[in-house]
Amino acid sequence: MHTDQTLIFDADDTLWENNVLFERVIDGFLDWAATPADREPARAVLDEIEAANSAALGYGAAVFRQSLTDCLRRLNGDRTPTPAEEARIDGLLTPLSSREIELIPGVADTLADLAGRHHLLLLTKGDLEEQQRKVTASTIDHHFRGVHIVAEKSADTYRRLSAELGLDPDRTWMIGNSPKSDIAPARQAGLRTVFIPHEHTWVLEHQDLGPDEATLRLAAFSELLRHF
Repeated sequence: MHTDQTLIFDADDTLWENNVLFERVIDGFLDWAATPADREPARAVLDEIEAANSAALGYGAAVFRQSLTDCLRRLNGDRTPTPAEEARIDGLLTPLSSREIELIPGVADTLADLAGRHHLLLLTKGDLEEQQRKVTASTIDHHFRGVHIVAEKSADTYRRLSAELGLDPDRTWMIGNSPKSDIAPARQAGLRTVFIPHEHTWVLEHQDLGPDEATLRLAAFSELLRHF
């Protein structure tokens, strides 16, 4: 049992549901834009476009909309989508702008317990205003001594945060569901890590971590209480 540690939490798909909502939009998009036989190739096209757009434009609903528009154009032989098609895409995206935050089971009680004996921080990537809205709407932001929203998570991101806050790497843990953004770069920066997989983690966040004995792997968020 570790006490008086600094615990840095990812947000999307670690504290609350996120990517499953995008997947539902994608399902609706493919139902409309592709035939059943073409569904898998169309999804591959969308994944390719999302990878390029996220690298160039960042993350969030606006970039996701651009990816859907670009995908529809590609699927239609580079034809520019009509106003009606653009409106249909906007309709598919409505749940992303009107949704309430759905905390992952165990998060609220676990954070309340951990906050009594550890230093909790939040580190999330994406559009600043969009992520801040989610943090505020989550009603759990009061547990964190600091909320940090960044454009991307890399080893340098963790090094800068550690230097800025004077964190002790041996007593600092990054906790998240993304091998690519939460675990691998934090380990590279010398922090300790806790990996809590989520079945709906975005495909672009997948990465083979290999035999990493230094990372604590948990099946559920509430299991943190057994270790911290």
